[in-house]
Amino acid sequence: MNIQRMFSVLLLALIATSLLYNFSKEGAEMVTNQQRQLPIYRVGTDKPQVAISFDAAWGADYTEEILDVLDEYEIKTTFFLVGFWVDEYPEMVKEIHKRGHEIGNHSTTHPEMSKLTSEQVKEELLITEEKIFELTGQKATVFRPPFGDYNDNLINSAKEVGYHTIQWDVDSLDWKERGVMDIVERIKAKSSEGSIILFHNNGKYTAEALPLVLDYLTKEKSLDVVPISELIYKQNYHIDHQGEQNLN
Repeated sequence: MNIQRMFSVLLLALIATSLLYNFSKEGAEMVTNQQRQLPIYRVGTDKPQVAISFDAAWGADYTEEILDVLDEYEIKTTFFLVGFWVDEYPEMVKEIHKRGHEIGNHSTTHPEMSKLTSEQVKEELLITEEKIFELTGQKATVFRPPFGDYNDNLINSAKEVGYHTIQWDVDSLDWKERGVMDIVERIKAKSSEGSIILFHNNGKYTAEALPLVLDYLTKEKSLDVVPISELIYKQNYHIDHQGEQNLN
């Protein structure tokens, strides 16, 4: 009798272990198969368009020179502004807006936003949104996370307060100050229809490189340079595993 009881207990234990293993395996597969939230790195489009963007967090020494070059080429772009930069350079914010460029949100304090709660993410966005609105009368609708740092919480929280989260697929690396031709050659090698190109407003060689970049994009490649909000889709889209936004 004791042997039979021991056998029954052992059998039940084996069954429970098997069920627990299968449940855990299925749960792991379910988590693995969940689609991770991604920002927009580039856009799948048949239109001959690219977007140029400038991140502004520290300094403004080269900003007006950049704006002058863009005026000369009649090009409109997107400037992503950090809240403390807006506080320090309110007249430059107005000037960027006056010259017809889109102003995007780049957070308030430039933190690693993947480490923030949903409420903290929203606060970072809404504080800077209000600062921009007070100076320009327009609400920002595109957002670039500092350092390109993001997670699902960040993207979902930004979406809840009305933002498309934007990355880039072409990095000029102008902040490394390697010279004009380094910037130009990087963009020539990597840009194509639907690209989002990253510059900074305080790059030492950015303004000098811009004419060569714009000549290449608009004349050699016959591409129109537009603000990001004109390049991306606003609805009925999906973002693939590489961050390319496409229509459904």
